Amino acid sequence: METKKYLPNDVRLLPDQPGIYLFYNKKDEIIYVGKSINLRKRVSSYFSKSQIKKATPKTQRMVADIQAISFTIVDSEYDALVLENNLIKSIRPEYNILLKYGKGYSYICITNDRFPKVITTRQVNTKLGRYYGPFNNLYYMYQMMDLIQRVYGPRTCNYNLSKQNIKKHKFRVCLLYHIRKCKGPCQGLQTEDAYKLDIAQIDHLLRGNLNKVKKDFKERMQQAALRLAYKEAHDYKMKLASLEAYQAKSLVANPNLGNLDVFGIVSDEEVAFISYLQVKNGATNFAQTIQVKKKLGEADTDILPLIILNFREMYNGTAPEALVNVVPLIKLDKLTLTSPKIGDKKKLVDLAIKNALFLKKEYLLKKEENQNRPYKTLQLLQQDLQLKSLLLHIEYFNNASIQENNTAAALVVFKNGKPAKREYQNFNIRTVVEPIDLTSVHEIVSRRYKRLIEEKSTLPDLIIIDGETTQLNVAVQALQEIGIYGQVPIISIAKRLEEIYYPGDTYPTCLSKQSPSLKLLQQVRNEAHRFAIGIHHSQFSNISLISQLQNIPGIGNKTVDKLVQQFQSVDNIKAASLETLAEYVGTSRATQLKAYLQ
Repeated sequence: METKKYLPNDVRLLPDQPGIYLFYNKKDEIIYVGKSINLRKRVSSYFSKSQIKKATPKTQRMVADIQAISFTIVDSEYDALVLENNLIKSIRPEYNILLKYGKGYSYICITNDRFPKVITTRQVNTKLGRYYGPFNNLYYMYQMMDLIQRVYGPRTCNYNLSKQNIKKHKFRVCLLYHIRKCKGPCQGLQTEDAYKLDIAQIDHLLRGNLNKVKKDFKERMQQAALRLAYKEAHDYKMKLASLEAYQAKSLVANPNLGNLDVFGIVSDEEVAFISYLQVKNGATNFAQTIQVKKKLGEADTDILPLIILNFREMYNGTAPEALVNVVPLIKLDKLTLTSPKIGDKKKLVDLAIKNALFLKKEYLLKKEENQNRPYKTLQLLQQDLQLKSLLLHIEYFNNASIQENNTAAALVVFKNGKPAKREYQNFNIRTVVEPIDLTSVHEIVSRRYKRLIEEKSTLPDLIIIDGETTQLNVAVQALQEIGIYGQVPIISIAKRLEEIYYPGDTYPTCLSKQSPSLKLLQQVRNEAHRFAIGIHHSQFSNISLISQLQNIPGIGNKTVDKLVQQFQSVDNIKAASLETLAEYVGTSRATQLKAYLQ
């Protein structure tokens, strides 16, 4: 299974959504990890000539090394930044230096003390408390800390506030108590229950349950305004603005989640799309989205168990729990499969589904484009050749000379822009001794369209002759004699120069070398040449075989015909048993054959 990758020329296919992108070199190594609020614009900028000229030599070297691109969609630029940081730390790409050696992001932590403290830290240890963040904008983090201190006044001291120490009044209140930023639990001026109620409110605030807190702030702001305390009201207004800007937590980094594997699967009748997120210590450090060909009637619940096992084996997944959007019937050893309905885990599954849905959408668009591409090309060909109808049925004639006394011709048929191989024909020329005789063209065109008329079959939308004006004129004469000239457009294509000749025109028409029309005509011509070469090899092999068999004493022409038709090569005759040969040529001749060939 491989990550879906894009060539630098395909950056237009990237989504205009937030996410992280990875650049790969020719060794398939990740050389750069980046983030953007708009993946398509950001990645495209690397390949803009005007931008490259302004870039540093290092960036220019990196762009020159890029061979492929992959990406992962996230919900916001903030989430992209966190995931980018996690990937840089784990992968250490060659061209990433800004974050590679960073200390990580800052968190707010509510400690597990009897009277919990609210602190900021860069070190995460879930045994010491509950963590919120990370904060990529320290201004908002300190605004939040200031807000918490002003409104709730949690203690900042390192005292051991045991019942005994409080009862003995072992500690004095600090300055924060006197400026109303602490309620004095160290002196028993705030009870443990009241303190924990405030901590519960802070927990709501940090978790993003803002409605209750915002409602309380609005009431306080209105009350302050009624008291004409405009400065206080303004302070609450600013705090509300800070709350709205604050992001309570990141889906791609929440230490409380621990270790998880996350899978999202969506599918159609033919293909399943699976996105995998690997979460370690609450941080998503790996993401991959793949597509898998489905077996007939295979359900998502049938596909997922094998995918889970493969991903975990490939990327050393050891998480005890895997989050999925559909729960397989098969139980997996040492792994709990959960389909969460609410909360952070549900949001992680939704993120995986989001990536899977994007890949599915892209697949369906490409599939539709591939289905429609032949018709678009046929429309262009119709315009370029200045013909009246769409060229849904094209027939191409190619002569194939074998030896001086053997001439064959090939006919290939294209329908809806694709080869219709069941309708290909090879012609053994009957009326011509010299292979260069142009009457061979006359014969094969006459035979083909007389037969179609007799069978009342549909005539093609375009006939193409391999050659120049001479061959084209002979083919036109054949159509005139049959009585269908003018009913079917006919042209010829000269070798090498890609020149197109029309009946009656002295000079050829040339299509642009970049034209999809020319590419289609080249495809038709190349297919005709390939088929003609196949005829050549087949007939040449038969000639060689006939020549060898005719040299065997006692083997006449009728026997040779039987052997050629049945065995097709000397090696096949040698490999056949005496009994098998006897079925076709009799025991006596079979014995002669075996003796001669051995």
